[in-house]
Amino acid sequence: MSELLQIIKQAASEQNEASKPVAVVMGKVLAVSPIKIQIDQKLTLSESALILTKSVIDYSVNMTVNHATESHTHAHSYIDDSSTRTTETNTHSHAYIGTKAFTIHNKLNVGDSVVLLRVQGGQKFVVLDIVGGGTL
Repeated sequence: MSELLQIIKQAASEQNEASKPVAVVMGKVLAVSPIKIQIDQKLTLSESALILTKSVIDYSVNMTVNHATESHTHAHSYIDDSSTRTTETNTHSHAYIGTKAFTIHNKLNVGDSVVLLRVQGGQKFVVLDIVGGGTL
């Protein structure tokens, strides 16, 4: 009878664990390739257990720009009739217009403190953001 009781207790415990709601946890990045995050003394999460948001990865975004560079004083060299010449020194700026790709550098670094959400059931963790200044 005690074996049956153990099986029932185990099933109840597993059901309780599986029904845990989302929880906020803190972690520390131990490695970045592959990513490993320690959330307590006993549990280190591997990359396969993590869902990364844009707040913790590098990514590119297209942006529309319409402005000019800062004014700068300098001369330009150019070739005219097979000889190199230099323009007079002038102050000028250049137009910077159009759709441009920009890289957002948000990737995790070793030592970063991060905030994570434990997904219901505890099998996956969403890495929401780097806490404070990042590396401690």
